[in-house]
Amino acid sequence: MMSRWDLAAMMLVLALGAGGGANCAAQEKTARPALLVLSKDANELEIVDPGTLKIVGRATTGPVPHEVAVSDDGKIAVATNYGPHMDGTSLSVIDLDAQKEIHRVELTNLKGPAGQDFGSLTGPHGVEFFAGRFYFTAEGAKKIARYDLATNRVNWEHALGQSRTHMLVIAKTTFTIYTANVNSDSVTVVAAPATDTVIATGKGPEGIDVSPDEKEVWAANSGDGTVSVIDTATKKVVATLNVGTKHSNRVKFTPDGKRVLISDLGTGDLLVMDAKSRQLVKTLSMGKNAEGILIPPDGALAFVAASGDDKVKIVDLKTLAVTGEIDGIRDPDGMAWRK
Repeated sequence: MMSRWDLAAMMLVLALGAGGGANCAAQEKTARPALLVLSKDANELEIVDPGTLKIVGRATTGPVPHEVAVSDDGKIAVATNYGPHMDGTSLSVIDLDAQKEIHRVELTNLKGPAGQDFGSLTGPHGVEFFAGRFYFTAEGAKKIARYDLATNRVNWEHALGQSRTHMLVIAKTTFTIYTANVNSDSVTVVAAPATDTVIATGKGPEGIDVSPDEKEVWAANSGDGTVSVIDTATKKVVATLNVGTKHSNRVKFTPDGKRVLISDLGTGDLLVMDAKSRQLVKTLSMGKNAEGILIPPDGALAFVAASGDDKVKIVDLKTLAVTGEIDGIRDPDGMAWRK
């Protein structure tokens, strides 16, 4: 006959087993949709449930991650590990269901698919997902490159010859890449078959976005408080807007194309512009160091990283008011949306 001690032990094992199974199930189930936020100070990707605004998971990245993109199926995120001094040498490939880094893609001494020398793609920063691959900038190498998830390798690189190619955005119907080259005061247009057009802008273009109809590209110039509006058909600057920012950081169109948001790292403000009239609609205070901007596909809200406050502010795009915040993310910046 089983003693009461044996019975108690068995019940404890069963209880632990049931609890462990529940924990595993919870860990495997990552929120959908989910807001992904990089913590530069903690070297982590934070997974936030947008309904509760709670952090529901996290994954380790490489040193000082700055930007992140997600595959169309929502399974994989890739973060660029920029490093503390534009000296990062890796990408972090993260399984969002497992909530862990599954590959650390090293970017030094790379060889291409045919054995060609890609060199070292240091200072990876901006990243976008398109047609099954992740395209990213490599500031230290003055290049852009492409990571293929299926083969787990960098299979293409393209030299731009511009200084501090910081961000990129892709016009997907024409598969045209636009890059913001901070120290060269330019935007580069890379169109198939890799014919480049370099467009002079204001001083220090940093944030960049393409309008939903792909007719305009806006480049926010961090050095002189202006925005360069580029006509994509002619590849020329058709307007220079004096928006008065101290250090513009990011620029994002709303999904309907009616408004444009610009974050100001210098003042901590978020500027809301009317895309058609190109006039300022409203200025909102985000706190210290407004940086990354993320607008979900439904266009109802905007998430804005206030890195100096360790917060992500939430802006209602209908009322143009700050309606909430997400706490506890150390030095947040780059964000992405998991459908």
